[in-house]
Amino acid sequence: MGDLITNLGIGFSTALSIQNLLYALFGCFIGTLIGVLPGLGPVATIAMLLPSIYALDATPALIMLAGIYYGAQYGGSTTAILINVPGESSSVVTAIDGYQMARKGRAGPALATAALGSFFAGCVGTLIIAAFAPPLTEVAFKFGPAEYFSLMVLGLIGAVVLASGSLIKAIAMIILGLLLGQINTDVISGVPRYSFDIPELTDGISFVAIAMGVFGFGEIIMNLGRPAEHREVFTKDVKGLWPSKKDFKEAFPAVVRGTALGSILGILPGGGALLSSFAAYTLEKKIARNPSVPFGQGAIQGVAGPESANNAGSQTSFIPMLTLGIPPNAVMALMVGAMTIKGIQPGPQVMTSNPELFWGLIASMWIGNLMLVILNLPLIGIWIKLLTVPYRFLFPAIVVFCGIGLYTLNNNNFDVFLAAAFGIVGYAFYKLGCEPAPLLLGFILGPMMEENLRRALLLSRGDWTTFLTRPLSASLLIAAVLMILVVTLPAIRSRREEAFKDAD
Repeated sequence: MGDLITNLGIGFSTALSIQNLLYALFGCFIGTLIGVLPGLGPVATIAMLLPSIYALDATPALIMLAGIYYGAQYGGSTTAILINVPGESSSVVTAIDGYQMARKGRAGPALATAALGSFFAGCVGTLIIAAFAPPLTEVAFKFGPAEYFSLMVLGLIGAVVLASGSLIKAIAMIILGLLLGQINTDVISGVPRYSFDIPELTDGISFVAIAMGVFGFGEIIMNLGRPAEHREVFTKDVKGLWPSKKDFKEAFPAVVRGTALGSILGILPGGGALLSSFAAYTLEKKIARNPSVPFGQGAIQGVAGPESANNAGSQTSFIPMLTLGIPPNAVMALMVGAMTIKGIQPGPQVMTSNPELFWGLIASMWIGNLMLVILNLPLIGIWIKLLTVPYRFLFPAIVVFCGIGLYTLNNNNFDVFLAAAFGIVGYAFYKLGCEPAPLLLGFILGPMMEENLRRALLLSRGDWTTFLTRPLSASLLIAAVLMILVVTLPAIRSRREEAFKDAD
Protein backbone atom coordinates (compact mmCIF):
# COMPACT_ATOMS: atom_id res chain seq x y z
CA MET A 1 0.00 0.00 0.00
CA GLY A 2 2.86 2.36 0.87
CA ASP A 3 4.48 1.68 -2.52
CA LEU A 4 1.20 2.43 -4.28
CA ILE A 5 0.87 5.81 -2.55
CA THR A 6 4.52 6.62 -3.34
CA ASN A 7 4.03 5.67 -6.99
CA LEU A 8 0.81 7.69 -7.28
CA GLY A 9 2.68 10.61 -5.66
CA ILE A 10 5.29 10.40 -8.48
CA GLY A 11 2.44 10.20 -11.00
CA PHE A 12 0.50 13.20 -9.72
CA SER A 13 3.64 15.35 -9.41
CA THR A 14 4.31 14.57 -13.11
CA ALA A 15 0.71 14.92 -14.31
CA LEU A 16 0.09 18.19 -12.41
CA SER A 17 2.86 20.10 -14.21
CA ILE A 18 1.44 22.96 -16.30
CA GLN A 19 2.60 21.40 -19.59
CA ASN A 20 1.07 17.97 -18.87
CA LEU A 21 -2.19 19.50 -17.58
CA LEU A 22 -2.54 21.51 -20.79
CA TYR A 23 -1.92 18.44 -22.97
CA ALA A 24 -4.38 16.38 -20.87
CA LEU A 25 -6.99 19.13 -21.34
CA PHE A 26 -6.24 19.31 -25.08
CA GLY A 27 -6.53 15.52 -25.42
CA CYS A 28 -9.83 15.44 -23.49
CA PHE A 29 -11.19 18.34 -25.56
CA ILE A 30 -10.22 16.74 -28.89
CA GLY A 31 -11.52 13.36 -27.66
CA THR A 32 -14.89 14.88 -26.75
CA LEU A 33 -14.95 16.77 -30.07
CA ILE A 34 -14.33 13.69 -32.22
CA GLY A 35 -16.73 11.69 -30.07
CA VAL A 36 -19.44 14.30 -30.73
CA LEU A 37 -18.81 14.50 -34.49
CA PRO A 38 -20.20 11.30 -36.06
CA GLY A 39 -17.82 9.53 -38.39
CA LEU A 40 -14.58 10.28 -36.56
CA GLY A 41 -13.55 7.72 -33.96
CA PRO A 42 -10.53 7.68 -31.60
CA VAL A 43 -8.61 5.26 -33.84
CA ALA A 44 -8.80 7.55 -36.87
CA THR A 45 -8.05 10.68 -34.81
CA ILE A 46 -5.05 9.23 -32.97
CA ALA A 47 -3.74 7.90 -36.30
CA MET A 48 -4.05 11.43 -37.74
CA LEU A 49 -2.30 13.04 -34.76
CA LEU A 50 0.65 10.62 -34.65
CA PRO A 51 2.87 12.94 -36.76
CA SER A 52 2.40 15.73 -34.18
CA ILE A 53 4.03 13.75 -31.37
CA TYR A 54 7.46 13.91 -33.01
CA ALA A 55 7.80 17.44 -31.64
CA LEU A 56 6.67 16.48 -28.10
CA ASP A 57 8.28 14.71 -25.17
CA ALA A 58 7.04 11.16 -24.57
CA THR A 59 5.02 11.88 -21.39
CA PRO A 60 2.84 14.78 -22.67
CA ALA A 61 2.41 12.98 -26.02
CA LEU A 62 1.02 9.81 -24.41
CA ILE A 63 -1.09 11.81 -21.92
CA MET A 64 -2.66 13.66 -24.86
CA LEU A 65 -3.34 10.46 -26.88
CA ALA A 66 -4.82 8.71 -23.83
CA GLY A 67 -7.11 11.73 -23.22
CA ILE A 68 -8.36 11.47 -26.80
CA TYR A 69 -9.22 7.78 -26.30
CA TYR A 70 -11.26 7.98 -23.11
CA GLY A 71 -12.58 11.46 -24.05
CA ALA A 72 -14.17 9.96 -27.17
CA GLN A 73 -16.19 7.59 -24.95
CA TYR A 74 -17.76 10.63 -23.23
CA GLY A 75 -18.35 12.60 -26.43
CA GLY A 76 -19.85 9.68 -28.31
CA SER A 77 -22.72 9.47 -25.81
CA THR A 78 -23.81 13.07 -26.59
CA THR A 79 -24.68 12.36 -30.23
CA ALA A 80 -26.08 8.95 -29.36
CA ILE A 81 -28.53 10.53 -26.89
CA LEU A 82 -29.43 13.71 -28.82
CA ILE A 83 -29.61 12.58 -32.46
CA ASN A 84 -29.52 8.78 -32.33
CA VAL A 85 -26.23 8.76 -34.25
CA PRO A 86 -23.42 7.19 -32.18
CA GLY A 87 -20.38 9.43 -32.46
CA GLU A 88 -18.21 6.48 -31.48
CA SER A 89 -18.80 2.73 -31.98
CA SER A 90 -18.99 1.98 -28.25
CA SER A 91 -21.96 4.40 -27.97
CA VAL A 92 -24.17 2.28 -30.25
CA VAL A 93 -25.88 0.71 -27.25
CA THR A 94 -26.31 4.05 -25.43
CA ALA A 95 -28.40 5.31 -28.35
CA ILE A 96 -31.10 2.65 -27.76
CA ASP A 97 -32.44 4.10 -24.49
CA GLY A 98 -30.63 7.46 -24.41
CA TYR A 99 -32.38 8.70 -27.55
CA GLN A 100 -35.77 7.61 -26.22
CA MET A 101 -35.09 9.55 -22.99
CA ALA A 102 -34.31 12.65 -25.13
CA ARG A 103 -37.58 12.20 -27.07
CA LYS A 104 -39.44 12.25 -23.76
CA GLY A 105 -37.77 15.53 -22.74
CA ARG A 106 -35.22 13.81 -20.44
CA ALA A 107 -32.08 14.52 -22.47
CA GLY A 108 -30.54 16.37 -19.47
CA PRO A 109 -30.70 13.44 -16.99
CA ALA A 110 -29.55 11.04 -19.74
CA LEU A 111 -26.45 13.16 -20.51
CA ALA A 112 -25.70 13.66 -16.79
CA THR A 113 -26.07 9.91 -16.07
CA ALA A 114 -23.69 9.12 -18.96
CA ALA A 115 -21.10 11.68 -17.76
CA LEU A 116 -21.26 10.80 -14.04
CA GLY A 117 -21.29 7.05 -14.74
CA SER A 118 -18.28 7.45 -17.00
CA PHE A 119 -16.48 9.51 -14.32
CA PHE A 120 -17.09 6.86 -11.65
CA ALA A 121 -15.94 4.09 -14.01
CA GLY A 122 -12.88 6.11 -15.04
CA CYS A 123 -11.85 6.61 -11.40
CA VAL A 124 -12.26 2.90 -10.60
CA GLY A 125 -10.41 1.93 -13.80
CA THR A 126 -7.50 4.23 -12.87
CA LEU A 127 -7.27 2.67 -9.39
CA ILE A 128 -7.31 -0.84 -10.90
CA ILE A 129 -4.44 0.09 -13.25
CA ALA A 130 -2.45 1.58 -10.35
CA ALA A 131 -3.06 -1.49 -8.14
CA PHE A 132 -2.55 -4.28 -10.69
CA ALA A 133 0.15 -2.87 -12.94
CA PRO A 134 3.13 -3.44 -10.56
CA PRO A 135 2.41 -7.15 -9.80
CA LEU A 136 1.74 -7.83 -13.50
CA THR A 137 5.01 -6.12 -14.36
CA GLU A 138 6.82 -8.41 -11.89
CA VAL A 139 5.26 -11.43 -13.61
CA ALA A 140 6.25 -10.04 -17.00
CA PHE A 141 9.93 -10.00 -15.98
CA LYS A 142 9.71 -13.82 -15.76
CA PHE A 143 8.77 -13.96 -19.44
CA GLY A 144 11.38 -15.18 -21.91
CA PRO A 145 11.17 -15.09 -25.74
CA ALA A 146 9.06 -18.28 -25.84
CA GLU A 147 6.52 -16.86 -23.35
CA TYR A 148 6.29 -13.55 -25.20
CA PHE A 149 5.69 -15.35 -28.49
CA SER A 150 2.93 -17.47 -26.96
CA LEU A 151 1.37 -14.42 -25.32
CA MET A 152 1.26 -12.62 -28.68
CA VAL A 153 -0.34 -15.67 -30.30
CA LEU A 154 -2.99 -15.58 -27.55
CA GLY A 155 -3.45 -11.83 -28.08
CA LEU A 156 -4.00 -12.22 -31.82
CA ILE A 157 -6.42 -15.12 -31.39
CA GLY A 158 -8.27 -13.12 -28.72
CA ALA A 159 -8.55 -10.23 -31.17
CA VAL A 160 -10.04 -12.62 -33.76
CA VAL A 161 -12.50 -14.21 -31.33
CA LEU A 162 -13.72 -10.92 -29.89
CA ALA A 163 -13.76 -8.99 -33.18
CA SER A 164 -17.19 -8.16 -34.54
CA GLY A 165 -18.18 -9.71 -37.84
CA SER A 166 -17.00 -12.84 -39.60
CA LEU A 167 -14.33 -14.99 -37.95
CA ILE A 168 -12.83 -15.92 -41.34
CA LYS A 169 -12.50 -12.26 -42.31
CA ALA A 170 -10.94 -11.39 -38.92
CA ILE A 171 -8.35 -14.18 -39.37
CA ALA A 172 -7.63 -12.96 -42.93
CA MET A 173 -7.06 -9.42 -41.61
CA ILE A 174 -4.66 -10.70 -38.95
CA ILE A 175 -2.67 -12.64 -41.55
CA LEU A 176 -2.57 -9.61 -43.88
CA GLY A 177 -1.29 -7.47 -41.00
CA LEU A 178 1.42 -10.06 -40.22
CA LEU A 179 2.47 -10.14 -43.88
CA LEU A 180 2.66 -6.33 -44.12
CA GLY A 181 4.83 -6.37 -40.99
CA GLN A 182 7.36 -8.54 -42.88
CA ILE A 183 8.15 -5.76 -45.39
CA ASN A 184 11.44 -4.52 -43.90
CA THR A 185 15.14 -5.42 -43.60
CA ASP A 186 15.91 -8.76 -41.92
CA VAL A 187 17.42 -7.95 -38.52
CA ILE A 188 19.81 -10.94 -38.58
CA SER A 189 20.99 -11.11 -42.21
CA GLY A 190 20.51 -7.40 -43.06
CA VAL A 191 18.84 -8.31 -46.38
CA PRO A 192 15.79 -6.24 -47.47
CA ARG A 193 12.59 -8.34 -47.68
CA TYR A 194 9.60 -7.78 -49.98
CA SER A 195 10.70 -4.20 -50.68
CA PHE A 196 10.52 -4.60 -54.50
CA ASP A 197 13.66 -2.46 -54.82
CA ILE A 198 11.80 0.57 -53.43
CA PRO A 199 14.29 2.26 -51.06
CA GLU A 200 11.53 3.72 -48.84
CA LEU A 201 10.25 0.20 -48.05
CA THR A 202 13.59 -1.18 -46.80
CA ASP A 203 12.79 0.25 -43.35
CA GLY A 204 9.26 -1.16 -43.50
CA ILE A 205 5.89 0.42 -44.17
CA SER A 206 5.39 3.53 -42.07
CA PHE A 207 3.09 2.70 -39.16
CA VAL A 208 1.59 6.20 -39.33
CA ALA A 209 0.88 5.85 -43.08
CA ILE A 210 -0.98 2.56 -42.71
CA ALA A 211 -2.93 3.71 -39.63
CA MET A 212 -3.86 7.08 -41.12
CA GLY A 213 -4.72 5.54 -44.49
CA VAL A 214 -6.90 2.65 -43.33
CA PHE A 215 -8.58 4.45 -40.43
CA GLY A 216 -8.33 8.16 -41.31
CA PHE A 217 -8.80 8.33 -45.10
CA GLY A 218 -10.82 5.09 -45.15
CA GLU A 219 -13.29 6.56 -42.60
CA ILE A 220 -13.62 9.78 -44.63
CA ILE A 221 -14.37 7.94 -47.91
CA MET A 222 -16.81 5.70 -46.06
CA ASN A 223 -18.67 8.68 -44.54
CA LEU A 224 -18.84 10.47 -47.88
CA GLY A 225 -20.53 7.39 -49.30
CA ARG A 226 -23.29 7.48 -46.70
CA PRO A 227 -26.52 9.46 -47.31
CA ALA A 228 -26.90 12.58 -45.19
CA GLU A 229 -28.84 11.80 -42.02
CA HIS A 230 -32.03 13.61 -41.29
CA ARG A 231 -31.07 14.61 -37.81
CA GLU A 232 -33.46 15.64 -35.07
CA VAL A 233 -31.35 17.46 -32.48
CA PHE A 234 -33.00 18.01 -29.12
CA THR A 235 -31.47 21.37 -28.36
CA LYS A 236 -34.47 22.79 -26.57
CA ASP A 237 -35.01 19.82 -24.32
CA VAL A 238 -31.59 19.85 -22.63
CA LYS A 239 -32.50 21.31 -19.27
CA GLY A 240 -32.56 20.07 -15.70
CA LEU A 241 -29.24 18.27 -16.10
CA TRP A 242 -29.09 16.90 -12.55
CA PRO A 243 -30.84 13.50 -12.27
CA SER A 244 -33.58 13.03 -9.66
CA LYS A 245 -33.23 10.89 -6.53
CA LYS A 246 -35.20 8.13 -8.29
CA ASP A 247 -32.81 8.31 -11.27
CA PHE A 248 -29.79 7.94 -8.97
CA LYS A 249 -31.42 4.98 -7.19
CA GLU A 250 -32.05 3.17 -10.50
CA ALA A 251 -28.80 4.13 -12.21
CA PHE A 252 -26.21 3.56 -9.46
CA PRO A 253 -26.40 -0.30 -9.32
CA ALA A 254 -26.15 -0.35 -13.15
CA VAL A 255 -23.08 1.93 -12.98
CA VAL A 256 -21.36 -0.38 -10.47
CA ARG A 257 -22.15 -3.53 -12.51
CA GLY A 258 -21.07 -1.84 -15.77
CA THR A 259 -17.81 -0.67 -14.18
CA ALA A 260 -16.98 -4.16 -12.87
CA LEU A 261 -17.79 -5.84 -16.20
CA GLY A 262 -15.95 -3.22 -18.29
CA SER A 263 -12.86 -3.42 -16.05
CA ILE A 264 -12.59 -7.19 -16.69
CA LEU A 265 -13.36 -7.15 -20.43
CA GLY A 266 -11.03 -4.21 -21.09
CA ILE A 267 -8.01 -6.32 -20.13
CA LEU A 268 -8.86 -9.11 -22.60
CA PRO A 269 -7.22 -9.16 -26.03
CA GLY A 270 -9.65 -7.71 -28.54
CA GLY A 271 -11.76 -6.30 -25.70
CA GLY A 272 -12.11 -2.66 -24.76
CA ALA A 273 -14.97 -0.22 -24.92
CA LEU A 274 -17.22 -1.74 -27.63
CA LEU A 275 -17.41 -5.27 -26.24
CA SER A 276 -17.87 -3.90 -22.69
CA SER A 277 -20.85 -1.71 -23.59
CA PHE A 278 -22.67 -4.55 -25.42
CA ALA A 279 -22.05 -6.98 -22.56
CA ALA A 280 -23.22 -4.45 -19.93
CA TYR A 281 -26.50 -3.77 -21.78
CA THR A 282 -27.19 -7.50 -22.09
CA LEU A 283 -26.45 -7.90 -18.34
CA GLU A 284 -28.79 -5.05 -17.35
CA LYS A 285 -31.65 -6.51 -19.42
CA LYS A 286 -31.19 -9.87 -17.66
CA ILE A 287 -30.82 -8.48 -14.11
CA ALA A 288 -33.27 -5.56 -14.02
CA ARG A 289 -36.56 -6.72 -12.48
CA ASN A 290 -39.62 -4.73 -13.55
CA PRO A 291 -37.82 -1.47 -14.48
CA SER A 292 -39.98 1.67 -14.18
CA VAL A 293 -39.40 2.26 -17.90
CA PRO A 294 -38.95 -0.79 -20.20
CA PHE A 295 -35.62 -1.25 -21.99
CA GLY A 296 -35.71 0.26 -25.46
CA GLN A 297 -38.18 2.94 -24.34
CA GLY A 298 -35.89 5.16 -22.26
CA ALA A 299 -34.67 3.00 -19.32
CA ILE A 300 -31.98 4.92 -17.43
CA GLN A 301 -30.18 1.60 -16.67
CA GLY A 302 -29.69 1.23 -20.44
CA VAL A 303 -27.63 4.43 -20.41
CA ALA A 304 -25.84 4.05 -17.06
CA GLY A 305 -24.59 0.45 -17.51
CA PRO A 306 -23.10 0.64 -21.04
CA GLU A 307 -21.59 4.12 -20.54
CA SER A 308 -19.83 3.02 -17.33
CA ALA A 309 -18.68 -0.21 -18.97
CA ASN A 310 -17.22 1.41 -22.08
CA ASN A 311 -15.23 3.93 -20.02
CA ALA A 312 -13.95 1.29 -17.58
CA GLY A 313 -13.05 -0.92 -20.58
CA SER A 314 -11.13 1.87 -22.27
CA GLN A 315 -9.16 2.57 -19.05
CA THR A 316 -8.24 -1.02 -18.16
CA SER A 317 -7.17 -1.81 -21.75
CA PHE A 318 -4.03 0.17 -20.84
CA ILE A 319 -2.96 -2.62 -18.41
CA PRO A 320 -1.68 -5.22 -20.94
CA MET A 321 -0.23 -2.40 -23.07
CA LEU A 322 1.71 -0.80 -20.23
CA THR A 323 2.81 -3.95 -18.39
CA LEU A 324 3.39 -6.46 -21.19
CA GLY A 325 3.72 -4.26 -24.27
CA ILE A 326 0.85 -6.22 -25.84
CA PRO A 327 -1.96 -4.04 -27.31
CA PRO A 328 -5.43 -5.55 -26.65
CA ASN A 329 -7.19 -3.38 -29.28
CA ALA A 330 -6.54 -1.01 -32.19
CA VAL A 331 -6.20 2.15 -30.06
CA MET A 332 -3.63 0.49 -27.82
CA ALA A 333 -1.78 -0.67 -30.95
CA LEU A 334 -1.54 3.00 -31.91
CA MET A 335 -0.29 3.83 -28.38
CA VAL A 336 2.41 1.15 -28.77
CA GLY A 337 3.28 2.76 -32.11
CA ALA A 338 3.51 6.16 -30.41
CA MET A 339 5.84 4.78 -27.72
CA THR A 340 8.03 3.20 -30.40
CA ILE A 341 8.16 6.55 -32.26
CA LYS A 342 9.43 8.18 -29.04
CA GLY A 343 12.13 5.51 -28.67
CA ILE A 344 10.45 3.67 -25.77
CA GLN A 345 10.26 -0.13 -25.94
CA PRO A 346 6.77 -1.07 -24.63
CA GLY A 347 6.88 -3.71 -21.93
CA PRO A 348 7.57 -4.31 -18.24
CA GLN A 349 10.80 -2.30 -18.24
CA VAL A 350 8.84 0.94 -18.82
CA MET A 351 7.82 1.10 -15.16
CA THR A 352 11.42 0.87 -13.93
CA SER A 353 13.16 2.83 -16.70
CA ASN A 354 10.49 5.57 -17.10
CA PRO A 355 8.55 5.76 -13.79
CA GLU A 356 7.51 9.39 -14.44
CA LEU A 357 5.99 8.39 -17.78
CA PHE A 358 4.30 5.25 -16.41
CA TRP A 359 2.76 6.74 -13.26
CA GLY A 360 2.24 10.18 -14.83
CA LEU A 361 0.06 8.57 -17.51
CA ILE A 362 -1.99 6.72 -14.87
CA ALA A 363 -2.45 9.87 -12.71
CA SER A 364 -3.41 11.90 -15.79
CA MET A 365 -6.31 9.50 -16.41
CA TRP A 366 -8.00 10.51 -13.15
CA ILE A 367 -7.35 14.21 -13.83
CA GLY A 368 -8.60 13.73 -17.40
CA ASN A 369 -11.84 12.11 -16.21
CA LEU A 370 -12.49 15.09 -13.92
CA MET A 371 -11.81 17.47 -16.82
CA LEU A 372 -14.27 15.52 -18.97
CA VAL A 373 -17.15 15.95 -16.51
CA ILE A 374 -16.47 19.71 -16.54
CA LEU A 375 -16.17 19.74 -20.36
CA ASN A 376 -19.28 17.68 -20.99
CA LEU A 377 -22.01 19.01 -18.71
CA PRO A 378 -21.61 22.82 -18.54
CA LEU A 379 -20.51 23.09 -22.19
CA ILE A 380 -23.26 20.88 -23.60
CA GLY A 381 -24.61 23.85 -25.65
CA ILE A 382 -21.32 24.13 -27.59
CA TRP A 383 -21.31 20.42 -28.46
CA ILE A 384 -24.90 20.66 -29.68
CA LYS A 385 -23.96 23.54 -32.00
CA LEU A 386 -21.16 21.44 -33.47
CA LEU A 387 -23.66 18.80 -34.53
CA THR A 388 -25.04 21.24 -37.09
CA VAL A 389 -21.64 21.60 -38.95
CA PRO A 390 -22.05 19.95 -42.39
CA TYR A 391 -19.61 17.13 -43.12
CA ARG A 392 -18.74 18.70 -46.51
CA PHE A 393 -16.88 21.42 -44.59
CA LEU A 394 -15.19 19.03 -42.21
CA PHE A 395 -13.67 16.45 -44.51
CA PRO A 396 -11.49 18.76 -46.70
CA ALA A 397 -9.91 20.26 -43.57
CA ILE A 398 -9.22 16.77 -42.16
CA VAL A 399 -7.62 15.59 -45.44
CA VAL A 400 -5.38 18.68 -45.67
CA PHE A 401 -4.12 18.33 -42.09
CA CYS A 402 -3.50 14.61 -42.60
CA GLY A 403 -1.52 15.28 -45.77
CA ILE A 404 0.64 17.91 -44.04
CA GLY A 405 1.25 15.58 -41.08
CA LEU A 406 2.24 12.68 -43.34
CA TYR A 407 4.63 14.77 -45.43
CA THR A 408 6.42 16.13 -42.37
CA LEU A 409 7.22 12.59 -41.12
CA ASN A 410 10.15 12.11 -43.49
CA ASN A 411 9.78 15.15 -45.76
CA ASN A 412 8.89 13.02 -48.78
CA ASN A 413 5.81 12.34 -50.87
CA PHE A 414 6.02 8.56 -50.56
CA ASP A 415 4.26 8.42 -47.17
CA VAL A 416 1.40 10.58 -48.51
CA PHE A 417 0.91 8.32 -51.57
CA LEU A 418 1.17 5.22 -49.36
CA ALA A 419 -1.50 6.53 -46.96
CA ALA A 420 -3.74 7.42 -49.94
CA ALA A 421 -3.36 3.84 -51.25
CA PHE A 422 -4.22 2.43 -47.82
CA GLY A 423 -7.21 4.80 -47.71
CA ILE A 424 -8.64 3.05 -50.79
CA VAL A 425 -7.79 -0.32 -49.20
CA GLY A 426 -9.55 0.77 -45.97
CA TYR A 427 -12.68 1.73 -47.94
CA ALA A 428 -12.58 -1.66 -49.70
CA PHE A 429 -12.43 -3.35 -46.28
CA TYR A 430 -15.54 -1.43 -45.22
CA LYS A 431 -17.44 -2.44 -48.37
CA LEU A 432 -16.40 -6.07 -47.91
CA GLY A 433 -17.41 -6.08 -44.22
CA CYS A 434 -13.83 -6.62 -42.97
CA GLU A 435 -12.91 -5.03 -39.64
CA PRO A 436 -9.50 -3.30 -40.03
CA ALA A 437 -8.56 -3.35 -36.30
CA PRO A 438 -7.12 -6.93 -36.40
CA LEU A 439 -4.92 -5.86 -39.34
CA LEU A 440 -3.33 -3.13 -37.21
CA LEU A 441 -2.75 -5.55 -34.33
CA GLY A 442 -1.14 -8.05 -36.70
CA PHE A 443 1.04 -5.31 -38.21
CA ILE A 444 2.27 -4.17 -34.77
CA LEU A 445 2.73 -7.61 -33.25
CA GLY A 446 4.12 -9.35 -36.38
CA PRO A 447 7.74 -8.08 -36.17
CA MET A 448 7.72 -8.57 -32.36
CA MET A 449 6.47 -12.15 -32.78
CA GLU A 450 9.11 -12.90 -35.39
CA GLU A 451 11.89 -11.50 -33.19
CA ASN A 452 10.78 -13.51 -30.14
CA LEU A 453 10.26 -16.67 -32.23
CA ARG A 454 13.79 -16.49 -33.63
CA ARG A 455 15.31 -15.67 -30.23
CA ALA A 456 13.49 -18.61 -28.61
CA LEU A 457 14.70 -20.99 -31.35
CA LEU A 458 18.27 -19.67 -31.10
CA LEU A 459 18.29 -20.24 -27.34
CA SER A 460 16.84 -23.75 -27.71
CA ARG A 461 19.17 -24.61 -30.65
CA GLY A 462 16.27 -24.94 -33.05
CA ASP A 463 14.10 -27.11 -30.76
CA TRP A 464 10.44 -26.19 -31.45
CA THR A 465 9.27 -28.11 -28.37
CA THR A 466 10.62 -25.26 -26.20
CA PHE A 467 7.21 -23.57 -26.58
CA LEU A 468 5.51 -26.61 -25.01
CA THR A 469 8.11 -27.66 -22.43
CA ARG A 470 8.12 -24.23 -20.72
CA PRO A 471 5.04 -24.27 -18.43
CA LEU A 472 3.99 -20.61 -18.87
CA SER A 473 4.39 -20.71 -22.65
CA ALA A 474 2.47 -24.00 -22.88
CA SER A 475 -0.37 -22.59 -20.70
CA LEU A 476 -0.75 -19.55 -22.98
CA LEU A 477 -0.84 -21.72 -26.12
CA ILE A 478 -3.41 -24.05 -24.53
CA ALA A 479 -5.56 -21.00 -23.64
CA ALA A 480 -5.31 -19.88 -27.30
CA VAL A 481 -6.43 -23.32 -28.56
CA LEU A 482 -9.33 -23.38 -26.06
CA MET A 483 -10.48 -19.94 -27.26
CA ILE A 484 -10.60 -21.23 -30.84
CA LEU A 485 -12.48 -24.38 -29.83
CA VAL A 486 -15.03 -22.50 -27.72
CA VAL A 487 -15.82 -19.90 -30.39
CA THR A 488 -16.34 -22.59 -33.05
CA LEU A 489 -19.11 -24.26 -31.00
CA PRO A 490 -22.44 -23.61 -32.78
CA ALA A 491 -24.21 -22.20 -29.68
CA ILE A 492 -21.35 -19.80 -28.87
CA ARG A 493 -21.00 -18.74 -32.51
CA SER A 494 -24.67 -17.84 -32.83
CA ARG A 495 -24.61 -15.89 -29.52
CA ARG A 496 -21.52 -14.03 -30.71
CA GLU A 497 -23.14 -13.05 -34.00
CA GLU A 498 -26.27 -11.92 -32.15
CA ALA A 499 -24.23 -9.77 -29.71
CA PHE A 500 -22.50 -7.89 -32.51
CA LYS A 501 -25.29 -7.62 -35.09
CA ASP A 502 -26.36 -4.15 -33.84
CA ALA A 503 -22.86 -2.75 -34.22
CA ASP A 504 -23.14 -2.44 -37.98
